[in-house]
Amino acid sequence: MMNMQNMMRQAQKLQKQMEQKQAELAATEFVGKSAQDLVVATFTGDKKLVSIQYAEAVVDPEDMETLQDMTTQAINDALDQIEQATKKIMGAFAGKLPF
Repeated sequence: MMNMQNMMRQAQKLQKQMEQKQAELAATEFVGKSAQDLVVATFTGDKKLVSIQYAEAVVDPEDMETLQDMTTQAINDALDQIEQATKKIMGAFAGKLPF
């Protein structure tokens, strides 16, 4: 059985590794796209919006609903990518906890 000091050292080491991975994730950019890449939303891994780009073909003053739908689709795509990456990266630490 592990003694308490070893458990604490291991937990501190894992905490530092987790913080490093969180920082790396936050610095990573995720690009979400709508159908046919007409709207592209770029986020950082800490869910900060960097940019939204619109193709000319989707900008129609008579059809704002399509633009809104595609914007929502691109944003949700990027956020889903962030969620999946977060689960993959941070979930790896769950099995390493000393308790």
